[in-house]
Amino acid sequence: MKSKSTNSNCLSKQEKKNLEAVKEHGYVIKYISNPSEAVQLEAVKQDGCAIQYINNPSEAVQLAAVKEDGYAIEYISNPSEAVQLEAVKEDGYAIYYINNPSEAVQLEAVKKYGYVIKYILNKRIWPSSPVMLAAVKQDQKAIKYIANPGLAWGK
Repeated sequence: MKSKSTNSNCLSKQEKKNLEAVKEHGYVIKYISNPSEAVQLEAVKQDGCAIQYINNPSEAVQLAAVKEDGYAIEYISNPSEAVQLEAVKEDGYAIYYINNPSEAVQLEAVKKYGYVIKYILNKRIWPSSPVMLAAVKQDQKAIKYIANPGLAWGK
């Protein structure tokens, strides 16, 4: 004789459905109310930018999102330095969405793409000598922004 399904079994079945759905298309998380952290993680592993549909994502979810797509940092309020570093490791251009990046974050970004020094200067931040040197080593054209920061500021 089968027993009636309990509430926890229903939730378990729903959780499985949610996991299957976000594994296919991460953005469908926007249609799931109160997704578990497991569902959130699967969603951002499939599509990092799905984080924009998650309220108050944990640090683990934020890290998974930016590892999948550095640009996902655009949708994270006040990301930690660890999240910022992962974002620029995935894509140096993600620094564009980071306010007041630390020297470590700047350095990581320019090591990938020297040209992004323009975005650091756009924020009216004067990069340290090691950051400027790394930018020019990676892309010699970065020197034009260092020599004339007004170019980055649109002057």
